[in-house]
This record gives sequence, structure tokens and C-alpha cells, in this order.
Amino acid sequence: MVTVSSRGQHATAKITKLSSNRCLILDPPCLDSISLCPDARCLLQKRTATDTRKLSPFLRKVKNLVFEMGSLAEQRSYALNFSGFAPHRESGGRAKGANVQRRYDRGMTRPASAQELRTHLFYETSHSPSLADLVGYERAKGIIDFCFIANPYYPTAEMLKDLQQNLPNLIKSYPSSSPAASQKHLASVLRVNPDHLIIGNGATELIVLINTMLIDRVAVPVPTFGEYIEKLRDQRDAELYALNPHKHYQLELPDFLAWVRERSLKALLVINPGNPTGQLIPLEEMIAFLHQAGDMELVIVDESFIDFAGDPVPSLLPVADQFSDLLIVRSMSKHCGVPGLRLGYCYSGNAGLLHRLRRFVPTWNLNTLAQYFLSLLPATDAAYHEGRKRLIADVRELHGALRSIPAIDVYPTGANFVLFQIKSGMTAAELQRRLLDEHKMYVRDCSNKVGMDDFHIRVASQGRDKDARLVKALRETLL
Repeated sequence: MVTVSSRGQHATAKITKLSSNRCLILDPPCLDSISLCPDARCLLQKRTATDTRKLSPFLRKVKNLVFEMGSLAEQRSYALNFSGFAPHRESGGRAKGANVQRRYDRGMTRPASAQELRTHLFYETSHSPSLADLVGYERAKGIIDFCFIANPYYPTAEMLKDLQQNLPNLIKSYPSSSPAASQKHLASVLRVNPDHLIIGNGATELIVLINTMLIDRVAVPVPTFGEYIEKLRDQRDAELYALNPHKHYQLELPDFLAWVRERSLKALLVINPGNPTGQLIPLEEMIAFLHQAGDMELVIVDESFIDFAGDPVPSLLPVADQFSDLLIVRSMSKHCGVPGLRLGYCYSGNAGLLHRLRRFVPTWNLNTLAQYFLSLLPATDAAYHEGRKRLIADVRELHGALRSIPAIDVYPTGANFVLFQIKSGMTAAELQRRLLDEHKMYVRDCSNKVGMDDFHIRVASQGRDKDARLVKALRETLL
């Protein structure tokens, strides 16, 4: 049973069916809002579907279940969106939650409570809000961000100075309408064919294109990076392969491929190293897997964190042209440390596949600052690899320090972040809130990841000094 309201009248609705495509059918269908817990309220916005009912995910307690409302005759559907809190009374009689939206509108004057932060976290997206969203730009300067994953050692100070000096001219100039120069700059440091690259306004732009242009049905191991599910034309097109939480969500490629074939799927996703787990699949296993998956039409391999997996970098790029079904996706936010520039790319030896994507890449999809940054890559490649190796060493030290904390179970990692599960009973939301409130540190609560519980936290290395402060704060908070 779930609590619902229709035209201001509260009632209960019975779950009448959980269909094969994970649609939760409620009765009665004519509802204005749903409440799944005492503190959170969700509004339903009616939309008319002319051909098929559109479904929207509600990634909170129910993870990847989809709520389907409305009678078959009316052909109506409802989009679920957060609307703040359903106020409740504490012992002192003070209503909680009434001022939440106003606080967010003015940038939050104090750190959020665990419930407030959690509601803001899940509002309209499964991604974490930026610190600027939570506390404003000025206060964000005094908080260490372990949530968003970016290389702290690159760009170099000299590169940042160069960008600053050229900023007035860059923001007054149109970007190039041709991607050729940017592709050559990037290809020179990747040592690949520039004609096989597509550069996007962040990897997310490319993921949207891939999901809408290339995919009918796709196998996705979960937990995963949410864009690969959320940006599909229809989220029912994602066949979710649940990883075992008792084995640290490890992906076993032979088992996964067998599962894919059982369902007659022709497209699949592998993120290596995994996000959010950090699991690294060795290069030899990945190559063997690609040979075994030759009957697939599309194998997407997201290597956004592969540069932190070792030296030399165990990427598939050097062998990618051998596999016509392979499409590599990489975000430059992580390894180049420039999330604000929105840069990512995909690579494939399949010219036909690339042509299908290029037709829908917008002209001027990269801004002039991003294009100028790409032009700096060849001359600073040595500095990049020096910083990359330094960060690998930092992550190893952070991982070892975290393992010494009895209250958490630390996952192995091949990325520049570490995932751990809280064993003391404290939820990830509460730990996130306390670290922000008491220690001015922001970490990633992973409880909105499909397939994960409420006790997983992900932290990205921010250099040894800051990492040491994080470990100390965790010891104090988890006592």
C-alpha cells in the first residue's frame, strides 16, 4: 500500500500489478500525488500520450521501478517529480520542511539536514547537486569536494594562467564549426586516428546520441552511471543485469555475455573501471571478451577512469580498430580535471557507426574555451602523465587508510575514487550530511544508484593532504 492524495483528499492505493517490465500499476489510477515515506512527497504531472504511455523513473526507495498511472482507456501517464517535503511535527510542535524550497532558491544559508540534502540530491536527476547548488558559490570555496571526480593535478598552473589570459578574447569569439583541429589535438596525445574520434560537449552529450541513435535494447550491469539508463528513448529498453552486492558488485564478463545471449540482445555496456564500484577488468580479459562478443552489434565500453588504472594505461584504444562492434566512450572531466569545460569523446573503427552519430552532433557543440584547452594538450602531455601517476599513488594511499577504519567495508578500485559501505548502521545520507555540516567535506551518497542500498559512499581523491583530512573526519564521525 502507498499513501496517495487526489484533489486534496488523502487515501490509500493498492499495488495491483508488478508487470514484467517493472511497471508498478496502482489502483485507483486518478491520483495527484504519491507519498512513499513520511518525509518525501512526489507530485504527478499529467501528460497525454498519443501513441504509447510514457513512463518516468522514480529512483528513490524503489530504485529502478517505474510507476504507471492512468486507465488504459484514457491513455494518460504521469511524470514523477519531487516537490519538497510533506511537513511533519517534531516533539516541540515545529513543522519541518516548510522552508526547504525557499532555502534552495536562495542558495541555502546553512548546511542541509540529511533529509533535505537527500531530497535535493534526487530532484529531477539521479546525479549529485553541485556544491554551488547546495551552499552557493562563495561558501563552496571553503568545502572540499570529494563527490565530483576530477584530477587535482591537471590542468597545470601554467595552463590555467594561459586560459585566464586568453579568456576575454575567447568568450568574444565564435568556436570553430569544424571539429577537425580539435580531433587532431586530442588524437596526438591519445595516439589514435583523429578521423575515428567524435568530441562531445561532455560524455553525456555523446551518451544521449548513442542511446537515441544506436540502441533499441541494451544490457546494462547495475549499479552503473545513470545516464546510460535515464537517457534512453524508453527506459524499458534497458535490460538490467543485477550484480551481486555480496561480491562487491563484481562483473564477471563470461556470465554477463551468456545472460545477454539468453535474452537475444545485441547491444551491451561495460564500464571499466566500474562506476560507482571502481572495479578494474584487466586489459587481457577485455580483449578476450571482445573476441567472444563478436556476434554483438554494439559493445559500449566506457573508459572514463581508465587512465588511473595503471601505467601504462590499460585502455582498449590501441586495439579498438580491430573490433567493428566496439564503441569507446570517455569523459575528459575525470582524467583532465575540467568538468566545467564539458568535454568527452567516443572512438570507434566503425566508420558507419561514427557517421550515424556525427549527423546529429550540433554545430558549435564545443565552446571556444574548450577548444582552446584541447589545443594545449600536445605541449602538456608529459605534465599530464606526471600528474596522473601521482594521483594513482594518492589513491592507493587513500585506499589503504580507509581500510584501517573498522566501521566501513572498502571496495577494491582501479579508478581515482574509492567506494565503501558503512557497516555501523549510519546511512550514507546521514554520513554525507554530517561530513558537510561538521567537517566541510562533500562526499557522494550512492543510495540512488540502481541496485545499491542506503549505505554506500564514494569518495574521489583530492590529493594526500585533503585525503588525510577526510580519513580523520571519517574516523571521528563513525566512532
